[in-house]
Amino acid sequence: MTVRQGTHKVRIGSQELEIPLVPIAQDLTIALLISVDQGVEFARVAGGELAHKLAPYHPEIVVSVATMGIPIAIEVTRALSLDDYVILHKTPKIHLADAISEPVRSITTATAQRLLFDRARLDAVVGRRVAVVDDVISTGGSTKAALNLMRRVGAEPVVVGTLVTEGGQWRSYLGEDAALVQSLGSIPLFRHGAHGSLVEDWEGLSGTTPAQAAGEI
Repeated sequence: MTVRQGTHKVRIGSQELEIPLVPIAQDLTIALLISVDQGVEFARVAGGELAHKLAPYHPEIVVSVATMGIPIAIEVTRALSLDDYVILHKTPKIHLADAISEPVRSITTATAQRLLFDRARLDAVVGRRVAVVDDVISTGGSTKAALNLMRRVGAEPVVVGTLVTEGGQWRSYLGEDAALVQSLGSIPLFRHGAHGSLVEDWEGLSGTTPAQAAGEI
């Protein structure tokens, strides 16, 4: 399917958004969801609907990645009638000087980063059923790092929740963990066609991949 440049409509559960199309490489454009810009009501509804998908897995705590995942983590936690959540960070802070870390790359970040877990929060996750949530899963890099980190400290990830999946590369990157993913929607990648048109790419199998565009490969 060929689309015009500008914006892309995406359905996230019961809600529909129009999000900008942003070039990230010579032959690759993405539909960019900035979840923290969508408002309180959007996060409340989306968090509740995502929690409904996660509830059958009986998570005991929600884990997410700063910063885009924070509103989703809060609303999913609230909707699951839980009272605690854990945020993994990519930016070093004073309380993370002795953090447990895991390497991570993402589609929107050109340089290597580390996912940081505050040792003071170990008791919140060790031996507990964890739901890892985020706003978008694209390459699967952040999700894989979060799952690896949780398993290293003795937590049990039982489900992964996301507002949208992007393209299809995340499935191969996550491997068996792809089966854990529950999503409210999906968006394609966009390849550059003739005369400035954009062509939807649901698998990411041609041209520059998101990982290459982000400097991962």
